[in-house]
Amino acid sequence: MNTPTKSRERQPEHQSITTTARFVIGGRGHAASEQAGLTPSPVPGRVPRVARLMALAIRFDALVREGTVSTQADLAAVGHVTRARVTQIMNLLHLAPDLQEAILDLPPVRAGRDPITEHDLRPIAAEVEWAVQRSLWRRHYQTRTEGASSICGLAGVKS
Repeated sequence: MNTPTKSRERQPEHQSITTTARFVIGGRGHAASEQAGLTPSPVPGRVPRVARLMALAIRFDALVREGTVSTQADLAAVGHVTRARVTQIMNLLHLAPDLQEAILDLPPVRAGRDPITEHDLRPIAAEVEWAVQRSLWRRHYQTRTEGASSICGLAGVKS
C-alpha cells in the first residue's frame, strides 16, 4: 500500500489556491449585437444607491426563504453590517410592489446626489396601506424636483 511521505504529513491542513477566471455576462440580444459588430453603448451615470439596496433586499429575502441563511442576523454577520442596517434594507420590501418596481427602474444618476435615499423611504415603508405609501411617494417627489413624475418613474405608479 501507499503510505504518505513525511513531506505530505507536514503540510498544513488548509491550503489556498488562487486562480484567475474571466466571466462574460451578457443580456438578451447581446450575441446579436456582437454578430453585427456593434458594441452596446454604456449608459451614462450610475445606478442610484436606493435601487441597488432594493435589489439587495430582494436578494436577502430570497436567501432567507431558500434557507441559505437562517436569520437576518446571519446576513448581517456575513455582510459585516449591523442587524439594524439589515433591517433597514429589508424594510424596503414593505413598500408596495409598484413602488419597488419604480425604485428599481430609477434613471441613472449623472451627477451629484441621488434624488431619493433609503433614509427618505423609511417613513413611506412604515405605512401599512399601499395607497398611503403611493401618496407619500408622489408628495416626496413633487417637493423634491419639478416634473419628477416623468423623471423618477412615477408616471407608472398607481393612484
